[in-house]
Amino acid sequence: MRHTFEMKRIGQLAVLISLLVPFFGISQYTDVINSNRPGLSVSAYAVGKNVIQAELGVFYEQSDHSLLNTQSNIWGTDLSLRYGLLFEQLEINYEGTFQNQKTTFSNLGTEGSFTDFSRNRLGLKFLVYDRYKDPERNKPNLYSWRKNNLFQLKNLIPSVSIYGGATFNLGENPFYIGDPTVSYRGMIATQSRLTPRFVLITNFAYDRISTDFPELSYLVSLSHAFRNPKWSTFIENQGIKSDRYSDVLLRAGVAHLLKENLQIDVNMGASFKNTPSRIFVSAGMSYRFDLHKDKEIPIEDQEAGENGGGIKKNAMKKKKKEKKDTKNNGTGAEDIDLGPSKKQLRKLKKEEKRKKKGKKKKPDNGVIEF
Repeated sequence: MRHTFEMKRIGQLAVLISLLVPFFGISQYTDVINSNRPGLSVSAYAVGKNVIQAELGVFYEQSDHSLLNTQSNIWGTDLSLRYGLLFEQLEINYEGTFQNQKTTFSNLGTEGSFTDFSRNRLGLKFLVYDRYKDPERNKPNLYSWRKNNLFQLKNLIPSVSIYGGATFNLGENPFYIGDPTVSYRGMIATQSRLTPRFVLITNFAYDRISTDFPELSYLVSLSHAFRNPKWSTFIENQGIKSDRYSDVLLRAGVAHLLKENLQIDVNMGASFKNTPSRIFVSAGMSYRFDLHKDKEIPIEDQEAGENGGGIKKNAMKKKKKEKKDTKNNGTGAEDIDLGPSKKQLRKLKKEEKRKKKGKKKKPDNGVIEF
């Protein structure tokens, strides 16, 4: 009876998502890879339609339980496969953690070894609200570079996505004895850009629904892009509440963007208690297979200025040398937008003043005006 009720609720959620889809026609695709690594928190944004992304890593953990008098060494691998499905805002993803745990029982003088999935789930994530979908609402302040780069209260307003999925136990899982083959999971993920260099992500999840040991959890992650935005760091707090296992964990790490479709990372963390005490380290990479194509818009439906404005005289000639702009050229860390520079703001301010005075801007030399 309970199983039927849960299936009914999942069906209602699917219907709700299908009704919401037409009202959110905004793009999720980014020029660089958008990875959930190196932490466990999940971004509010999808990878983009027809984008295939693999995020994998290896980890080691030392876990000692003071009451049970056990010591465990754990080796394992994480894998996340993400695909932009049907819409820019919709993503299907698989998350798996396969591990081997060797435990020494000091009181008995014996050892045991357990190997299986500690995480094996499939789900859908859909963005229901994008904080930055309205460009007019998020225009830069032309009179203050400082206001564009400092924290403001409005920056706390997050983008929001919802997640629905299922956890699978294949056979007799030694980590989840007695759990059914399929249980369910729901989550809300939020994402706020506090400043051009700081991003805050939160996840609130209810996992293993329909089992005897359902699990409530939260994740709060704060990431920061360095002056060279190809480098970023993060700190993350995770809380877990269940009759089977409860804990509070802290982890931190760094990520580096090698190419626009390739990121590497490393992180480490620990628990706050000794039942068990946990210390772990992980390293991994994320790679994107970019099959995304922008939707073609008929020229009669395009707005003015969407094709880049005037054509420069030597635009078709190859440049011998191209200067690399590591500050804001679309090859930086995930979700980092450094905004216009002081020089760009001065130029935008002058153009704004010309428009107000009704003066016609003279064409630049070497530009063909239509």
